[in-house]
Amino acid sequence: MEEKIIVCISCYYKGYDFMDEMKKLGNKIILVTSENLKEKNWPWHAIEEAYYMPELKPSVWNLEHLIQGFSHLMKTRKIDAVVALDDYDVEKAALIRETFRIPGMGQTTHRYFRDKLAMRQKAKESDINVPEFTAVFNDDIVNDFVDRTPPPWVLKPRSEASASGIKKITSKEQLFEALDTLGEERHLFLLESFKPGDVYHVDSLTFHKEIVFTSASRYLAPPMQVSHEGGVFRSKTLGRDSEEFKALEEVNTRVLSGFGLINGATHTEFIRGKEDGKWYFLETSSRVGGAHIPDLVEASSGINIWREWARIEDALLRGKSYHISPPAGYYSGLIVALIKDREPDYSQFECEEAVKFLPIDYHVGIVYKSPDADIIQERLDSAAKKIHTEMLNILPPKSSKLSS
Repeated sequence: MEEKIIVCISCYYKGYDFMDEMKKLGNKIILVTSENLKEKNWPWHAIEEAYYMPELKPSVWNLEHLIQGFSHLMKTRKIDAVVALDDYDVEKAALIRETFRIPGMGQTTHRYFRDKLAMRQKAKESDINVPEFTAVFNDDIVNDFVDRTPPPWVLKPRSEASASGIKKITSKEQLFEALDTLGEERHLFLLESFKPGDVYHVDSLTFHKEIVFTSASRYLAPPMQVSHEGGVFRSKTLGRDSEEFKALEEVNTRVLSGFGLINGATHTEFIRGKEDGKWYFLETSSRVGGAHIPDLVEASSGINIWREWARIEDALLRGKSYHISPPAGYYSGLIVALIKDREPDYSQFECEEAVKFLPIDYHVGIVYKSPDADIIQERLDSAAKKIHTEMLNILPPKSSKLSS
């Protein structure tokens, strides 16, 4: 079997299962990551070569240097695929593919999975509900938007992952003060109506434009709330026969089709408006969800989305068919919180439904699994109460590493 060479790009420590599976399938892995992640427990048994990029600021590399380094690689190696393991790496991978004409998502399509302004414009063009929004390039357009759209509004970065850098705005004066503070970075933001409601996430796998697997879940504490107010991050899966699951499956299909996704893993978020009950698109990304969502998905379905994504990439490289096992029918719940101690005492959380305790420094992380949705809710509520009263540590928003 011919060995294929895959370059994995990641400015965060993640993707262990993906690289391990790629190696098992007979491929050669080259890792390009941030210099400060050298000592992490990467799957070194699966990695043939590793290269390190200095960070100009968190997750940001010198792209010219990245291209130069890649050019050096290409002299002696035939690179078959470039894979971005984190949201921050999607544009890096797209730039490399475009520059060196490597198959895969290019810079035009990647914008729909990275740039929140492009996402909203594309969703609107595709007749998918989105909260009212505007670019903030022009003062007159911003004034018109705030005059016809009641506050509060949300000023958010176009290209940040999760809830990083989002600011809730309640008056026109506060908005223009915030825009003035942004200065020359103003064009990197957008303004959107704050839409109260429950937030959901849909995690999918796509092969040749066909969505072959879907998991849908509801955040009990959305990432934006946890990022800004501190607290406990919780999510639980939805039953596949539920009205919510079916509605999310349908709108998720419309999003991925409209945005031009052909292959790979996606993590997409929606909100169900509190006032009108309608489903609104929030954002999407062409990667596996963060914040240990893959553990939540695997507990309920038996599907490891990192490994299945690797199998999809391998099938594409070799021109093979791809099949995925039918998902199991369990419910699962995930809880993650920042705590004061480096290692939590998990003995107080042990129970039949606790199937995984996550090893994250200064965090408590638990995955629950049960055939009964009510039991999952009870376990999440009980654990959240205990963490709040006995263990929780709260840091300012920018200190949080939680990324959905």
